[in-house]
Amino acid sequence: MTVNDILQAMDAIAPFRLTMDFDNTGLLIGDPSAEVRGVVLALDCTDEVIESAKRNNANLIITHHPVIFHGIKKVCADSVVWQAVRNDINVISAHTNLDIAQGGVNDCLAEILGLTEVGGLTAVGESVDENGNVSRETLGRVGCLSSALSAKELAQLVKEKLNTAVRYTDGGKAIETVAVCGGAGDSELESAIACGAEALVTGEVAHHIFIEAAHRGLTLIEAGHFHTEDVVLDSVCERLMKQFPEIPFFVHHKGVVNCL
Repeated sequence: MTVNDILQAMDAIAPFRLTMDFDNTGLLIGDPSAEVRGVVLALDCTDEVIESAKRNNANLIITHHPVIFHGIKKVCADSVVWQAVRNDINVISAHTNLDIAQGGVNDCLAEILGLTEVGGLTAVGESVDENGNVSRETLGRVGCLSSALSAKELAQLVKEKLNTAVRYTDGGKAIETVAVCGGAGDSELESAIACGAEALVTGEVAHHIFIEAAHRGLTLIEAGHFHTEDVVLDSVCERLMKQFPEIPFFVHHKGVVNCL
């Protein structure tokens, strides 16, 4: 199996056509014709992830965050791009397309929090299938809790399910409907309110957004960029393993930010 075979499988899981304009996804380092010996999945391509690939004789890394995001003007020996090229390691990145895709980051986040009747949060486009059926492409998800919770109870649930530290503001209402957006999703505040959610769970929240949420009566929970997106890795790995049972896969769950 080649890097291109894995790339096509990733395109089926999270179509690269869904990538938002500012983003950079796809095969960002490497040779599409290279034979794949092993695959490491990780949120980011870090020094530690490169070492994991070398240790496991893997020559392909699949990341959520692009290994090359903005334009680069030099590639030095201490950069991860240099290390990947020097060690013949290919890198595929699936970012906003994996956020938007069905079964992607936000569906996994909604699932781990136990939400039901899950639907899309913010429309970012639409697609037409071979039968002419039109469907919305959405960033974020919104769903229902099995029973109403207070802001503190929901924050505790998020803390336990994601095994992370949380910060939150109390919207002052019983919570039955929850919006989620993995990563830096505090921009989804208005969408969460518009869809009738009493709470928004995301990864990063600016201070002034906490203040705005409290003013608007929305419980806002910040659970960490890494922890709200890392939930997708096992799901992607499982889907790839079923398609490529002859290739060894490894999931790197360790981030570079530690919480006390």
